[in-house]
Amino acid sequence: MIEVQGLTRFYDRRPAIQDVTFSVPKGQVLGFLGPNGAGKSTTMRILAGFLGMSAGTASVDGFDVFKYSLEVRRRIGYLPETNPLYNEMRVTGFLDLMCRLRGVPPSKRRGRVEHAIDACGLEDRRDEIIGRLSKGLRQRVGLAQAIVHDPPVLILDEPTAGLDVAQAQKTRTVVKELGRQHTVILSSHILPEVAATCERVLIINEGRIVADDTPQRLSDRLGRDQGQEIEMLLRGQGGADQIEAKLRQVAGVDEVVVSAEGDEVWRVVVSGVPALREELTRVAVEAGLGVREVHARRPTLEDVFLSLTADDESDPADEE
Repeated sequence: MIEVQGLTRFYDRRPAIQDVTFSVPKGQVLGFLGPNGAGKSTTMRILAGFLGMSAGTASVDGFDVFKYSLEVRRRIGYLPETNPLYNEMRVTGFLDLMCRLRGVPPSKRRGRVEHAIDACGLEDRRDEIIGRLSKGLRQRVGLAQAIVHDPPVLILDEPTAGLDVAQAQKTRTVVKELGRQHTVILSSHILPEVAATCERVLIINEGRIVADDTPQRLSDRLGRDQGQEIEMLLRGQGGADQIEAKLRQVAGVDEVVVSAEGDEVWRVVVSGVPALREELTRVAVEAGLGVREVHARRPTLEDVFLSLTADDESDPADEE
């Protein structure tokens, strides 16, 4: 559905993205991650036809983004980070205008407006003025304008940015439902959101793709590359130094971090080679420590993201 090959874009002499290559098959939800200034928004704007490229090619549904820009725009629903709303209009009037601008036939406009309103949970707000809605509801109106012409592809740039927890959760639910019917590229700084919503994650750093896989496999790969962590909850007298010294006696332990959890209760994170749990438990019991809990800690998507972008020094004010 989406094919990108060697995509490069310069701002003056500075490359915003370099040799970006990836593809998104029909029906997939792709999470697009990267630090500020890494090139996420630049890539999404090129795909949406709002920005030209310096080199490379990009196509949507078989149509080249540069050569067939209008055909591509008919097949894309785009929600930029700044929501493109006419705040003085009512919800239904705005969505009807979007249908007209996107060439939806008159006989289908009412049905498409109703579908967008229903899909985005705006049934009770259909006749309200957009500027009087909460930010979360305005974001849903933005999602509705992105789908009102029934595009096969959705490009959503930070759809939950600036929302409170409840608003973000409702918007996330809408996006997940939309992912059942559309190919979706979702940019977000909220990593648990990407892990819960997206089947696949693409991480860009300093304008280049540095990872492309499922959230599960990225976490597994980091665990293999950086060793395993075991978390223990221990109870017993003695200080953190004594506990650390005992556990460091176990072969394969690289690091021990001990923190107070409560009255004579300690939370211990041990980093090292896999399969340490049994030996760590034995040593803790022999040391007179009550073992209340021992489990392996899997790397999170946030761990993966930080490990791949830790050296990034992009200026947050830079164009993405």
